[in-house]
Amino acid sequence: MDDNDERGSFLRKIPNYISYEDDELRSFRSCLNWACVDQSNPWKASLSWSVFFLFVIGIPIVSHFVLSCSSCDEDHKQPYDAIVELSLSSIAALSYLSLTNFDRKYGLRKFLFLDKLRDESEKVRQGYTAQLQRSMKLLCVFVLPCFAVDAAYKIWWYITGGSTIPHWGNIYVSHSISCTMELCSWLYRSSILFLSCVLYRVICYLQILRLDDFASVFQVQSEVASVLIEHLRIRRTLRIISHRFRLFILWTLLLVTASQLASLLVTTKSESDVNIYTAGELALCSVTLVTGLCICLRSATKITHKAQSITSLAAKWHVCATIDAFDCSESETPVARVASPRMFPVNADGESEDEEGDGDDELDNTKMMPTFSHTISYQKRQALVSYLENNRAGITVYGFMLDRTYLHAIFGVELSLVLWLLSKTVGIS
Repeated sequence: MDDNDERGSFLRKIPNYISYEDDELRSFRSCLNWACVDQSNPWKASLSWSVFFLFVIGIPIVSHFVLSCSSCDEDHKQPYDAIVELSLSSIAALSYLSLTNFDRKYGLRKFLFLDKLRDESEKVRQGYTAQLQRSMKLLCVFVLPCFAVDAAYKIWWYITGGSTIPHWGNIYVSHSISCTMELCSWLYRSSILFLSCVLYRVICYLQILRLDDFASVFQVQSEVASVLIEHLRIRRTLRIISHRFRLFILWTLLLVTASQLASLLVTTKSESDVNIYTAGELALCSVTLVTGLCICLRSATKITHKAQSITSLAAKWHVCATIDAFDCSESETPVARVASPRMFPVNADGESEDEEGDGDDELDNTKMMPTFSHTISYQKRQALVSYLENNRAGITVYGFMLDRTYLHAIFGVELSLVLWLLSKTVGIS
């Protein structure tokens, strides 16, 4: 009777879950339609490519070559506009091509792994749906401040520039149209970039939820075979994510690096005039690109770190079970011995657990674990731990694991390039 009740309760939840899943898909599909990325039919594909060429290629070219103000005063000249337009357009083109390819090849449901959620636990489904709800708000948090700052700069530039800025016909109408089109171009390009990064972050968050849920198998009585099968399933999903996004992450890293080095090169020349008026938009562009890159790298490294914590957790589980097995065997041996306190109490949580970390290491803590050594043999536990140690899970880019060590290496390379460039421009050695 209880099994039937549980089965009936589960079946009753399925229609509600499917309905919510469809609601989330409609929300993301509306976002793709707004960004003109949806190419589900020929008409939408034509509109998508038209908007892309207009805002990513056409308007930036016109803005740089036609609206350049060579006769303006020093504050209204834009000496770094070429780097700004080229950097934003290149990263927006990469994001656009990646999104359209994913949507056309996999579809939104499969791309977001919503088709696999029915195989996950209720905790994972609830956590993922909550993250999907939050993702659109997060997108606005990244896009709107950058757009507001650029809008303030553009409005100031057109109002104070006056008749020195190139115009056609009525100066007010011409400037209003030019300013609006430039702002729409900036909004479109930054939105495409952050949309790609936020979607990648959402997908990574699902895998973090799965790893957290997978860690609970060491807290209950579980078969080693079932643990291994679930870990293989997670590793396969991580390989799929790595394969889908490896080009996007690699080219994003290269484009952002090239943009920052070019910006550093032109701003550190002796004749360069750097102030908030001439270089403000360049600084805003740099912040936008670096923020997008950090979102992707941080999401990938969190998954890798969480997967490595699983290995540490499994090793601790094996140790605790082995200690418990020896204690049980010694207690069954009829040998007189002096009673002594347990060296490693199971409930030893520590005196200052609030100081253990910031939440990323919640799996790799110092708490002892419940053991089931009487049902899982030593050989099976040792084989499982050896497998986890020799088969590291995580996000890779062409075989390179994106972990904290890899981030340190990236930082070292970037710092070396910066110091080398400064030594050529301002003489720092």
